[in-house]
Amino acid sequence: MAEIKIAAILRAGIYSPNHIGNDAAILNLTAEQLRKRGCEVRIYSEEQLIAGAVTERCVIHMCRDHRSFPILQAMEDDGCLVLNSGYGVENCTRERLSRILLGSGIPYPDCLMVNTNQTVTRQMQEASMERAWIKRGDLYAQHKEDVTYVRHPEEAQEVLQEYFLRGIKRAVIMRHLDGEQVKFYGVSGTPWFQWFYPFEKSYSAAGDDSSASPASTPRFDLEAFKEACGRAADTLDIKFYGGDAIVAPDGTFSIIDFNDWPSFAPCRIEASAVIARTVLAEVKAYLKKASKPTAKSSMKQS
Repeated sequence: MAEIKIAAILRAGIYSPNHIGNDAAILNLTAEQLRKRGCEVRIYSEEQLIAGAVTERCVIHMCRDHRSFPILQAMEDDGCLVLNSGYGVENCTRERLSRILLGSGIPYPDCLMVNTNQTVTRQMQEASMERAWIKRGDLYAQHKEDVTYVRHPEEAQEVLQEYFLRGIKRAVIMRHLDGEQVKFYGVSGTPWFQWFYPFEKSYSAAGDDSSASPASTPRFDLEAFKEACGRAADTLDIKFYGGDAIVAPDGTFSIIDFNDWPSFAPCRIEASAVIARTVLAEVKAYLKKASKPTAKSSMKQS
């Protein structure tokens, strides 16, 4: 299987706030799993991708620099296999993510998409939106200030002004939801799904009591939750994903954050094996399809 050559691209450090080591760890573990399966995997930095150093036709990556998106998309359009899709990764930038999930009927909080130089107090009051989260809408978060909790519309206005002065032109104002936080991880197209309550320091392999850490009993409809997360991944065109949700006291849930290829920190070893198997299956299907003669070439041969 040595003919399978894969480029694995690390995430630029600025887009891994407080998670540089964790993000690198999951990619390196996945690369090692692929090497054990006979693949040749070369690690690149995101800066090397932008500089044009990646020539492999099969690419796995954790890129989030906006300069990487058109490069990855052009590779896909040229017939390369790119996981996650460059189009999908761009879909996970905050404003696009919010518009897509809200438009697809996936449980997601009410949001206002605004320019940072506009007045929003009246708009928030009309929407009965007091407590909220202000999130930069153009790119991925780079600093902790890129996601800010506000207690009333006047405070939201002040935060937007700060964003504007920092050169951030667009923001998403997301309604604050009361409830329990749930973190989740998944690999689209597989039954593998992990969830946990971050403040209980436990996680569950899709409710399997034999998981490495004792799982809490879900205080929500787990199957409906898994379906919603999987549907979000498919809608956004993301294969390796994770995020956060809020579960209300009545058991209803809303996804509040959705990430392309997160660090999978609580379940990294297991996740890397599942991701590697998924990547290998995708690569084999890609190579098989690429080896088939086209109709035009078949006509020439005859």
